[in-house]
Amino acid sequence: MQHWKRWLYILGAAIVFICAFYLLFSFRCLDFIVDFLWFKSLGFEFYYLKRFFYKYLIFSSVVIAFFVIFFINFSIAVKFIKKSVSSLSNKDVDSDKKPSKILTVFQSGTRKIFVILSFAMAFVIAMPFYEKWEKALLLFFGSGAGVSDVVFDKDISFYLFCFPIFKLIQVRVFVIFLILLLTLVVTYWILKRFTAKNAIKFPKGANIHLAVVILITTLIYACKFVLERYGYLFSSNHQPLFFGPGFIETWFYIPLIWSSLFLFILLSIAGTFFFFKKKGLKLLILSIVLFMVSIWLQNVSFIPNMINKYYVKPNEMAREKPYIKAGIKAALSAYKLNDVETVKYKINENLNININEDITNQLRNIPVWDRELLEDVYQQLQGIKPYYTFPSVDVGRYVVSGKYQQVYLAARELNIGELPDYAQNWPNIHLQYTHGYGVVMTPAAQGGDEAMTWFLHDFPITSQYDLSVNKPGIYYGQEKYDYVICPNKGGEIDHPTDEANAVVNYNGAGGVKLSSIFHRLIFSLYFKNKKILLTSELTEKSRILFHRNIIERITKIVPYLLLDSDPYLVAVKDGLFWIQDAYTVSDTYPNSPYMKNSFNYIRNSVKIVVDAYNGSVTFYKSSDDDPIIKAYANIYPEIFKELKDLPEALKSHIRYPKDLFSLQMEIYAKYHQKNPEYFYRQEDIWEITKGLSAQNSEHMQPYYLTLNLDANDENLDYGGSEFFLLVPMSPMGRDNLRSLCIAKCDGENYGKIVVYSFPQKKQVYGPSQISALIDQDTEISQQLTLWDQKGSRVVRGNMIIFPVDNLIYYIQPVYLISASRLKIPELKRIIVSQGELVAMESSIEEAFIVLESRLKKRRALQQKRHFSTKKSGIKVKIKKNEPENNKNSKDYDFEVKKDVALPEDERDVQAVTKP
Repeated sequence: MQHWKRWLYILGAAIVFICAFYLLFSFRCLDFIVDFLWFKSLGFEFYYLKRFFYKYLIFSSVVIAFFVIFFINFSIAVKFIKKSVSSLSNKDVDSDKKPSKILTVFQSGTRKIFVILSFAMAFVIAMPFYEKWEKALLLFFGSGAGVSDVVFDKDISFYLFCFPIFKLIQVRVFVIFLILLLTLVVTYWILKRFTAKNAIKFPKGANIHLAVVILITTLIYACKFVLERYGYLFSSNHQPLFFGPGFIETWFYIPLIWSSLFLFILLSIAGTFFFFKKKGLKLLILSIVLFMVSIWLQNVSFIPNMINKYYVKPNEMAREKPYIKAGIKAALSAYKLNDVETVKYKINENLNININEDITNQLRNIPVWDRELLEDVYQQLQGIKPYYTFPSVDVGRYVVSGKYQQVYLAARELNIGELPDYAQNWPNIHLQYTHGYGVVMTPAAQGGDEAMTWFLHDFPITSQYDLSVNKPGIYYGQEKYDYVICPNKGGEIDHPTDEANAVVNYNGAGGVKLSSIFHRLIFSLYFKNKKILLTSELTEKSRILFHRNIIERITKIVPYLLLDSDPYLVAVKDGLFWIQDAYTVSDTYPNSPYMKNSFNYIRNSVKIVVDAYNGSVTFYKSSDDDPIIKAYANIYPEIFKELKDLPEALKSHIRYPKDLFSLQMEIYAKYHQKNPEYFYRQEDIWEITKGLSAQNSEHMQPYYLTLNLDANDENLDYGGSEFFLLVPMSPMGRDNLRSLCIAKCDGENYGKIVVYSFPQKKQVYGPSQISALIDQDTEISQQLTLWDQKGSRVVRGNMIIFPVDNLIYYIQPVYLISASRLKIPELKRIIVSQGELVAMESSIEEAFIVLESRLKKRRALQQKRHFSTKKSGIKVKIKKNEPENNKNSKDYDFEVKKDVALPEDERDVQAVTKP
């Protein structure tokens, strides 16, 4: 019977042990092993281990440092206590009284108690360093930025790396010494009372120990005042005028902080002296009063309000000028706007349209399709199978048939959720339907009522323009992908053919090999599916591919980078690649305003390339002046490569990110006023222009254009054609244009921001004004109303501003969309305007020709109407620009006064003296 019970106990203990091991393995070890295998498949296993151990290294180092502080001080206290206790005889101690019991505890086992207590307190107090271990790491690996703040003349790197951690360290260390001080005071107070009662002299060393701890606690708290000064660099008291400290902070609050620091140190010295010597009470009281007054002054608003009202406000510009200047400089530097080039764009008074070959070539790149509508077109015309989808349409530039061409392209990705419910079984989801296929590409410019031009399309990928992609399979993309196992015995469904779907076997390097039972067991537990372990469809080459969404994939590798919202596809001969822009940000850049209440410094410091077939992820540093990415590169040198190492085939497709440019222009709209006096008056504040989108009236989003703005630029190929990002700006609260801001994307010009500023005295129409003119055009309004009948819906697309030859043109596409379930947007017409006149035709070229004709006709009528024919003077002959053999050609003769100045650059106006 006893034997049976013993085995029962052993079995129960074994079950408990196995369950405990399984729970520990499932929650900690399993994740670690899977993550390690995943990082190893990418070649980042050493990077993963470094990040894993760095976290615990920082945390454990802080815990040990705090433990040492506690333990050393407790050990010193115990030494003095034991020395005092050992001098007592048995007759001096009453064993029935509590003090004697306390002394007995100190005599025996004290070290073990204080070891446990020290470690427990150190662990708890150090917990914030576990959460902020990476910021603490930057403190050691960060380097100087070479730029100093205006107020304290400290390198910016101090605020990016040191300031946040110093504040954390100061608070936690002060808590440690405060707890330590209180513990020692209570302990020594008990000892002092007991020894005094027994006529034993209190240890002098205990007094010294307590005095040293008080002094250190005082100095640590004094550091709070030192750090508090820097906090005013992030003051928002002067918003919305400027950010950072002003006159009040510099001349009232910061001096008060210095006085509080001095008075606190004086108070600490006086208090310590009085505590030990029982002397200096008056000095102690005086220092207390003065210190409390200095603290009170920092927390009342009456005095600074009076200074502001009677001294600052009457001459605010003069008082705040140096601080406004500092705020402007900091904002432009924090958002990388201090190198913006400003060009005065002179609007041509002569409204002649000269449609030459250069303009014709540029019109070929005008993006008349809206990306949102083009998604529907791609889906309906190139989706073909229900499980194929186009998550987003990207814009790029390619050399097509020898010409630099702006295009739209999209990846045909797999959306397994579109399969019928009965088809969504484990083999289909994880073995058969594993990837998307190919890419579609169309030119940016199309004509209305024309068949869509396809540069890349169909299955397999077809092109009549000498474009090709060797690896069209898309195993990694923007869709929400589940794990897949490939290759496998059944093969994977590829693109459809005339007979059936083609079947392929994955031949890439992505994923983790499932060649061993151990790996199959690990992933079966990780994904909670026993079929991974038991299926017979696997081969020796089978791999499990997971974390296939590119955003999820990148975030898991570099969670410390902020990712752009729009990764874009690049199609080259070697395959399909995703390029993701990533940013380093900080919320501790001095004097710089915050964006979205989260950060006040940003750099597009990393370009990330993800192979859509293999899943490889490569990181390239794209900023040389960012101290944050330099620090990360010092920490992880094995992961960050130089941008020069990016393959040329991909380098020619990198572009300036929209998210960053939009954010920069929000800042620049106000901070382009670099003169403090202009900035104070806000006389030329801008905003992003409002325009009509395909849905409603809102601020325009930046858009990409390919134009010839500077044909003489030696850094550009293809006749000066240049791919850039553009956003129009308007005066605050107005609809007219004030400037065009562009960010260049090509070659050596990448990242260069140029602002084309219009004369303030010249009216330049904005998109909303042009939209109103279009609405008022009877011919266009009638045609659009006719189309917008039951069964169809007219949608006017995003307006494109097209600057050329010192003239501004406005181009807006018109779409017709069926009101039925099947929606295939159709580009019907293109509206073109130069400001006052509007033309709507089937193509951009036709619209420009009609617009040119209308301009000439209007100019002729204006000349005839506004020049008098009753007085002799100058005879003006207006010739219509029509062929000489046209018999319907007419001459208009009329006279003008001699003092009337005629435009010198009118090509079709001839002035002759009347006989």
